[in-house]
This record gives sequence, C-alpha cells and structure tokens, in this order.
Amino acid sequence: MQSAKPPIDIIRIDKRLFMNEHLLKSKRIKVEPTLYSNLHSPLNLPPTPVSYLPNGRIPTPPQPPKYPPLDLNPPTPSVILETRREATSAQLQQYCLSQPICVVRGLANVLKLDLGLFSTKTLTETQPDHQIEVRTQRQQASDENIDFTSSSTPIKNVWKCESSRSYTTIAKYAQYQACSYHDMIKDDCNEPLVSSTTNGSSKNSSHHSSLGLAARTIKFGTNLDLSDEKKWVTQLTELNKLPPFMRVVSAGNLLSHIGYTILGMNSVQLYMKVPGSRTPGHQENNNFCSVNINIGPGDCEWFGVAAEYWGVMHTLCEKNGVNFLTGSWWPILDDLYDAGVPVYRFIQKPGDLVFVNTGCVHWVQAIGWCNNIAWNIGPLTYSQFYAAIERYEWNKLNSCKSIVPVIHLTWNIARNIRVNDRELFDLIKFILTQSLKYIQSTLTYLEQRFDDTIDIRKQLRTPDEPAHYCITCDCEVFNILFVSEMDRKHVVRCLDCSLQFDKDFEHVVILYQFPLNDLQTVNEQFQLYSSISM
Repeated sequence: MQSAKPPIDIIRIDKRLFMNEHLLKSKRIKVEPTLYSNLHSPLNLPPTPVSYLPNGRIPTPPQPPKYPPLDLNPPTPSVILETRREATSAQLQQYCLSQPICVVRGLANVLKLDLGLFSTKTLTETQPDHQIEVRTQRQQASDENIDFTSSSTPIKNVWKCESSRSYTTIAKYAQYQACSYHDMIKDDCNEPLVSSTTNGSSKNSSHHSSLGLAARTIKFGTNLDLSDEKKWVTQLTELNKLPPFMRVVSAGNLLSHIGYTILGMNSVQLYMKVPGSRTPGHQENNNFCSVNINIGPGDCEWFGVAAEYWGVMHTLCEKNGVNFLTGSWWPILDDLYDAGVPVYRFIQKPGDLVFVNTGCVHWVQAIGWCNNIAWNIGPLTYSQFYAAIERYEWNKLNSCKSIVPVIHLTWNIARNIRVNDRELFDLIKFILTQSLKYIQSTLTYLEQRFDDTIDIRKQLRTPDEPAHYCITCDCEVFNILFVSEMDRKHVVRCLDCSLQFDKDFEHVVILYQFPLNDLQTVNEQFQLYSSISM
C-alpha cells in the first residue's frame, strides 16, 4: 500500500562543522579530469540536473491502448493451488508477473501458513499497546462514492474520498472492532453493506443510495507497523514459508537492497478492518509490485486496472478535481466504463493472496470484519526497474517525493547483484553513469565557483542510515549533501535549493558520503554476468 508522507529528513552530523573553521580539519576531494569533465554547465553555472531515463525521455502518462478492450469486466486472473510443489514452482512466479493483478487461492493451506498469528486476538495478546493509525470514513457501497462534506446535501458519484487521521493502540482498536461486529449484526438496515457481491455487482445498490446522511461512520485501522523483528519475530518467521519471489526479504527482491527499512514497502504492515473500510485508488510507490494476504475472517472486494490505463486514470482524476499521485480518490465505475477502461473486480477470501503487478491501479473495500497484511516486492526484471525509474522522474516533474530512493538503490544493486539480463544491465549502467556525471559536474562547479573558500567534508554513511532528500523540493540527494540548520536541526538540501537558500554557502556545510574513486570503481566493476554451463 502507499505509505504516508515520511517525516522531515534530518541528518546527524558533527556539530563542530558549524563552528569556527580551525576546529575541524576537512579533507578536500581532488577533482581530476575524467570523461565527465566536459559535461558541467559553462560560465560557472550550477550543473543541470540529469535525467535517469535513457535518451533523455520525458515521462508522460501513457495513451490508452490503440484497440478498445473486448470486455470492460474481464475475468480476474486466478490460480488455485493444491500442492506445495505448485506453490514453489517457477510457473507460479511467471504467471503472477504476466498478469496486471491476480488472486492466488489455497496458498495458505498448502504452505501451512498460520494466519492466526496475525489475528486480532493474537495481536492484542502480543502487543496490546502498539500504535496503529486510524482513518475515520463513511460506510457506503463499494461501487459508489458520496461526498458528505461538501454541503448539507450529500453529493453522489464524486471521486474525492476524504478521511480524517488519528492514532490508537491495538487493544483499543480491537475493542472497537468487536463492538462494531455486535452492533452491526443487530442493524438490519446495514445488512447489504456487510454481504458479499455476486457477478461483479452489489446487491441493493439503490438502497445504499438512499442512506444519505444516515451512512454510518466507521474507523479503519491502517499501517500497523510489523517491522520490529524482536516484537514480531514469530509473525515474520512464519512469512518465510512463502515462495522466495513473494517474501519480504530475498536476494532477488530489489527492495531488499535498499539498506534500511521503508515502512510498508520492504517491511510488513497490517490493516484491521470493519465492513466498508476503504483503501483508496493508487499505484504502489515507484510502481513496485505488492503482496496482500487476507487474514480473515471476513472478505475484501478488490478493483484493479492494468498499468497501460494509468494515463486515462490520471486524466479522470484531473477531471474530477483530485491529484492522481497524492490525492485520496475512489473511482466511479461508470466513469471508467465510459472511458473504455476495463476493471478487474473480485473477492479476496481469508487465506487468499493478491499479487499486484507493476503499475496496476487498485482500490480495496472490506466486506466483512478482517485483517490484512501487505508489503512490496521488486522483481529483478527490466520492466520493473524501468517502471520504477520512470515514476521516479515523473515524481520529480510533479514535485512529489519518491519513497524509494532509486539512485541510492541502483548503486547498491551494482554492489550486491550480478545481473545477466542485457536490458536490465544497460539500464542500471546508464543510471550509474548519469549519477557519476552529476557528481563530477557538481564537484567541478564548486571548485570553479568557490575555489578554496569552502571545503567538502567527509562523512561516511552509517549502518541503516536512510537515503537523504531535499527538505525544500523533496528530490533525492545522493552522495553530496548540502547541510544547514533549521529549527535547531540539521537538514539536507540539493544544490539548487541550497543556492537559493544561501547563495554564498555561508551557513551551509557540504558533505560527501562516498569518495568519487570508490563510486568509479563500483561502476567499472559492474559488468554483465554470464553463467557458463559446463
């Protein structure tokens, strides 16, 4: 699922760097002529930010497929597993990666997954005081969206999907979940909302429309962090029974090479639901894949749109006054059908695993009382990595933070993984080259502009240190950090924003985290790997 916006990027540095110059000796980087030297901007101007898409392509929302779909309600790709061998087969991975979205049934049974470890009862017994985010929403039919906030009269068929945020503990939400069950089963007027759907259509849709202001307010427990390996060791160990390509951590998972925890992406998050709880429409952060398992006991209803239609979805969001990247929206199905967008619609039962492929737009509503667990994965494929860097560049154009620091990740991949796919290798090599180009150009600019008046100080990365982002524009800042004080904290800016903040760098400390020679060596040693069969 999409993560909430992370907190302000703060860096811990030696406070003496902000004191008198003589208190701390600094090490200057020697800028030698390289193949990148002629690429910096002329006339001592700061270097132009580079594009990490080959051929300098500017990302744009895709046009819809040339030929209209044959079916606007296509059958959902699904697999029913009957043996452990089927669950661990290469064919299952190939199938999941060939479909926009698919539901895998029987996985928990054949792998003997103890889903009870993620039940509300177990969570309450294990960590009752653990914090969980709560979204207050209105309960309504899954194929409708009513705006209860715009005026005294609710407005039907809008895309804006508002909710308010608060926080509570597992124990308190568990009590609410239980009370909600006892209350709702006594309330006949809400009965259709907790029932399942058949043939892709909701029962008694007209009845839902008449609810109006009487629609029940509900609370959705979301983004429960299960990343602490000491607190949740039993739960996390159980998930190691999954096939390698579905696991939270595996050598072939790109997100396992980030080097620190990104909550909900390379760590598990849990969702505690009552009927009507909604996860609004979205693509996963940087278009990575995701895995979602319904713990039960109730069902969830899913909607999915293939990645090639995200441009249409983007246009419809604009038309309906919501931001595709950062807004909260619930698509109206009739709008999608009128635009020729096919929608997968299916029920996820307890034990079912939903695999969301690269770039698939999806939204989810709970039918019953249930818990879900989810995380992201990054298959080691060209299509996945290209989609990630393309969204990275699109995010920059739209001043939207990329939760995945793709440049930092690319360097780690070059260090850690042997790549034997030519397309993927060429893409990674291109990103490394562009990154080196920008670093070299920045160093050259600093040397020419400031000569000996400023120093670039060495501060190597610490274990588990997150990647850094500009406090002003939210872009990733790799290797060369421009640090200043803000509200008694040290924050990072990119070069351009630092120059706007302090054009002479009088109150800016410049740090580097990787010696240039080390990065050049990593780039040179990253070669296409070919296994030789004997």
